[in-house]
Amino acid sequence: MKEMNLNNPGKTKTEEYIIPQKSAYSGTVNFWMSVFFLLLAFLIFLPILLVIIISFSSDESVTELGYSFFPKSFSLDSYRYIFHSGAYLFRAFFNSVFITAAGTVMGLLFMCPMAYAVSRKDFGYRKFLLLFLMIPMMFSGGLVSSYMVNTQILHLRNSYLALILPGLCSTWYIMIMRNYFRISIPDSLVEAAELDGCDPFQTFMLVVLPISQPVIVTVSVFQMFAYWSSWYPSLLYLDSNHTELYPLQYVLVNMDKSIERLSRDSQYISGAIGYIPPAVTVRMVMVVIVILPIMILLPFFHRFLKNGMTIGAIKG
Repeated sequence: MKEMNLNNPGKTKTEEYIIPQKSAYSGTVNFWMSVFFLLLAFLIFLPILLVIIISFSSDESVTELGYSFFPKSFSLDSYRYIFHSGAYLFRAFFNSVFITAAGTVMGLLFMCPMAYAVSRKDFGYRKFLLLFLMIPMMFSGGLVSSYMVNTQILHLRNSYLALILPGLCSTWYIMIMRNYFRISIPDSLVEAAELDGCDPFQTFMLVVLPISQPVIVTVSVFQMFAYWSSWYPSLLYLDSNHTELYPLQYVLVNMDKSIERLSRDSQYISGAIGYIPPAVTVRMVMVVIVILPIMILLPFFHRFLKNGMTIGAIKG
């Protein structure tokens, strides 16, 4: 006879404490899926590992073996060459950090309110603003027109603004945030905030932004990577008399051009050129310097890239 549970007469004690067991098939699938994704992650990391190994390889090893995971010998000559101009490189690193931080923050200050405005159906100028955003996205004026506007009208030359303002707002990022606001922010939540006495600005700042961290962090990461990897605006808007404004990527590009020029000239002028740095390993050191901050910062942002932040925002 089964013993009756006095707290819940509908269930016996035996039935109450039954724990569902996972099937052997489910455990096998989870194991092989884990193995597959670990293998995939390892294959994705292999090129980065190869770049790091080559950056520590000697020039003789690269010349003899090529790109190899097992170099013949190691050397720090490339790192010494890069960090030989310490103050100049540190200044360029500071410029890149400042431009990236300022561009990301200013971009979010412009793009977030604009994306929220065009996501609201009760906003009167929504269609006009969407058309205003979509036309430049579909039909760009080109490099010459943008250069003329930035230099002749806005007078953006030889300043930090020349490296920040041209890439400040992206229609693509605005569309991403707009779709998130439309799908993930319930109208009932906004209406509840309005009934509590919040104006549109307070609703946006106190209600919408706190539960929109996934899309905001995602766009900010994309914006940061775009500014961090950018060097072409420096070529357009900075001249050689303002080297103190050069970002890190532009400095590394100039170093690579100098090494290539030295290597090319050494073929025709023997004995006239002294030390020629190893071109291949120096390029790999440049790649390591550029991707290392990204590799360090990305795990800290990864925990914010989650969905479902609106779950439980409305009490039924």
